[in-house]
Amino acid sequence: MTKEDLRIVFFGTPDFAVESLRRLVEGGYNIVGVVTMPDKIAGRGHRMIQSAVKQYAVEQGLYLMQPDKLKDEAFVSELRSLNAQLHIVIAFRMLPEVVWAMPPLGTFNLHASLLPKYRGAAPINWAVMNGDTVTGVTTFFLKHEIDTGDVIQQKAIEIGRTDNVEVVHDKLMLLGADMVLETVDAIIAGTVEPIPQLEMLDGELPTPAPKIFTETCRIDWNRPAEELYNHIRGLSPYPAAWSELVDEQGNTHHVKIFATTEPIPKTEPLPGTITADGKHLIVDCADGALEILSLQLSGKRRMPAPDFMRGFPLAGYHFT
Repeated sequence: MTKEDLRIVFFGTPDFAVESLRRLVEGGYNIVGVVTMPDKIAGRGHRMIQSAVKQYAVEQGLYLMQPDKLKDEAFVSELRSLNAQLHIVIAFRMLPEVVWAMPPLGTFNLHASLLPKYRGAAPINWAVMNGDTVTGVTTFFLKHEIDTGDVIQQKAIEIGRTDNVEVVHDKLMLLGADMVLETVDAIIAGTVEPIPQLEMLDGELPTPAPKIFTETCRIDWNRPAEELYNHIRGLSPYPAAWSELVDEQGNTHHVKIFATTEPIPKTEPLPGTITADGKHLIVDCADGALEILSLQLSGKRRMPAPDFMRGFPLAGYHFT
């Protein structure tokens, strides 16, 4: 079998998936169908938003499907009619067995972690938030339980000390696209030898990477400065860590914080206390302090800390 003969259906939604789809298309692989999320209304203008994968698929004239329900009989029948031998899933929702078990060569997923570490919806965020120095990408065959299938291939990269989640995302997107092609080639060549994740755990428990919620993003200034430094860069630029500015009368302002310096040593810090001189905005943590470099007041644009302080005098305020 050649790459031109192998019939592939691609499942994906965001930019992270587009890079792999682009490499497959430009590499001459036979993409007979693309499945992505339905269009949705979003934003203040209530505009209809198309997924990044849909936009690329339309540009390339690929056969596109946008089912509301993946178990819908009409969709399953349409998918089956494509006679795909392989399904590839990247940054999509959980597939029902009737879909992932359909192709004779299986369905594999590209996951942005070194499984079994960081199973779940937000592996890149949690790796940075937890201060990890290494992460990577994994391809694995799907099975019933999410992110538990047998591993096909893995590649690792370093997480830089100042990398935020956007930087790591882009590194993994490119690395993952390389590995998707390598995985497809190995499947064509019949050289794949999947490894059960249970054999990789070595007695340890798998690391979870649950979905990020609003409360997950809240900054607790009573935590150590190193933890907060990682917390902030692990959520920057999206969905962004946040805190509340409170004045002496109890008035509050919601603020997103995108970047800080590395932790600053400080004796007897008072968590949430602000030291501001117009050029530097420093906030105390449990065992030190962080200088905020970039932030955004609710309803305003993101800006450097000195610009923020020129329009928002901080006398009498603290973070909570």
